[in-house]
Amino acid sequence: MRIALGQLESGTDVGANLAAMDRFAEAAARDGARLIAFPEYATYEKKIVDASYPEAAEPVDGPVCRALAAIARRHGLALVAGTVETSGDRDRAYNTLVAFGRGGELLASYRKIHLFDAQGYGESRFISPGPSTAPVVFALDGVRFGLMTCYDLRFPELARELADAGAEVLLVCSSWVPGEHKTGQWLALNAARAIENGVYVAAPCQAPPISVGHSLLASPMGVIEADLGLEPGVRTVEISHAALASVREQFPTPEQRRLVPPRPSVS
Repeated sequence: MRIALGQLESGTDVGANLAAMDRFAEAAARDGARLIAFPEYATYEKKIVDASYPEAAEPVDGPVCRALAAIARRHGLALVAGTVETSGDRDRAYNTLVAFGRGGELLASYRKIHLFDAQGYGESRFISPGPSTAPVVFALDGVRFGLMTCYDLRFPELARELADAGAEVLLVCSSWVPGEHKTGQWLALNAARAIENGVYVAAPCQAPPISVGHSLLASPMGVIEADLGLEPGVRTVEISHAALASVREQFPTPEQRRLVPPRPSVS
């Protein structure tokens, strides 16, 4: 299966961001991609999350998401992108990934649960954490995709929950804040999540200067098979069921785990 990574340079002009996604989706479709994944905050982005984010927020059935659905439908490929969604708190929004099918239907949505309150940033001042920690997985052409957002990458439990829920590809849509050691950590953590779960990790990221770039595909062996570098662009990559099966046969770690957290009982 061919999927595409769209490395954006999103700003506060929502129309310009959508136009860039439309161009990248057109190129990806021409290259045979069945899905294109865009970064966190693909539709609205600034260097610092501030009060303008709740002001820019819309519901998942609002104009911005309708435009994303139209892009998917127009080019006949599934689309995943980061949006700013309204919440019940007028002063805070949700940082939400949406996934649309080739016909523009909503396949899944995921509200980021681990907010970036680190390195002097305070995402939670203007963004609410997702109220549900349940893993979000959707299927496309026989491949199961799990959704994660940026800072989630530092919490291996979520990746493991997604893999346990059947995810074969983790889509880690990000706007990874630059800083000392940050690019190295970005590369290492994506590879680690792939290795420890026997999955592909497809991680579209915002380009500099807001983020570090280096949108990537990590194989289930942790090999970085594609790296988009620093400039905005789109790259089509290959997901192989045979490669997944081979790695999982060599390293059957899910069956060998001895430390499995107990799940709460459902009454």
